[in-house]
Amino acid sequence: MRLGLNLGYWGSGNDADNLALAQEADRLGFAVAWAAEAYGSDAPTVLSWVAAQTSRIDIGSAILQIPARSPAMTAMTAATLDTLSGGRFRLGLGVSGPQVSEGWHGVRFDSPLGRTREYVDIVRLALRRERVAYTGEHYVLPLPDGPGKALKLTVHPVREHIPIYLAAVGPKNLELAGEIADGWLAIFYSPEHAPVSLASVRAGRARAGAAMAGYDVVASVPLVVGDDPVSAGDPIRGYAALYVGGMGSRKQNFYNDLAVRMGYAQAAGQIQDAYLSRDYAGAAAAVPHEFVDATSLLGPRRRIADRLQAFAESGVTTLSIIPFAPTLADRVTALRTAAEALDLSGVAT
Repeated sequence: MRLGLNLGYWGSGNDADNLALAQEADRLGFAVAWAAEAYGSDAPTVLSWVAAQTSRIDIGSAILQIPARSPAMTAMTAATLDTLSGGRFRLGLGVSGPQVSEGWHGVRFDSPLGRTREYVDIVRLALRRERVAYTGEHYVLPLPDGPGKALKLTVHPVREHIPIYLAAVGPKNLELAGEIADGWLAIFYSPEHAPVSLASVRAGRARAGAAMAGYDVVASVPLVVGDDPVSAGDPIRGYAALYVGGMGSRKQNFYNDLAVRMGYAQAAGQIQDAYLSRDYAGAAAAVPHEFVDATSLLGPRRRIADRLQAFAESGVTTLSIIPFAPTLADRVTALRTAAEALDLSGVAT
């Protein structure tokens, strides 16, 4: 297992700090730095900025939103970032959610599995520098009733194969990630609950006639270093409440559904009720410590090393750290502690 860094969203006043964290992760030998997008900063601009000021660490989108770009545009972006970074780009994709897809991008959130499959087909076709001619249920290129022609990408990516990752939460999407992607981007991953999710990924790999060997299971986990694991988990409650309570509607929240499948149905309902009532403090307070502890790295270095071993043994191949700490110096220290704990755990690759 290797370590990664999840920078999250840009533009919240932490830009200089995030760049410093990426540079520290680069010095520490972390495998990859990921950037996200929702309806603020876009990931490609951030990743080009990070790539220009680092030397070894890969850069990855976690995620590029499928409804935000045509598949051809995503292929252009991937090829450009791979070229600019010297072959260090990883393409993470996801359908986002209905609120962002329909409210921000004006794209109906329907048939997400079918759209994703066709989208990845077209992206790969373009990155192979073949002429893009595709007839699917959701995408038809070129349009059959106009002057369009099948075109070929003019940019030559550094690598013949740019790895594609899918962000997936639900069982069917997990199977799709196993079937068509090179890796899975996981959130709220718990070693104790992982077998169910990984069974879906393996089913997808089997459908594609592939094994799990070489497949990258990427889990993003909050990290808080401290003597007491219980108090260390407190800063993460708000983060968990945002996703479980607020990332979606009452009827459609994938993260809430995940918490339910993990056995936290009652708490998930309380978190959502409070969050949707704008009682954000109450929502955070309703997040069980057990949920936070299962999906995070909390406590002193020795305990973090033990949890790193548990993540690795459960099937994680890249563990992407989200350092929670009040200052940049504290977050840099947290990254260093994670690197030391990885060596201590004996699961580094």
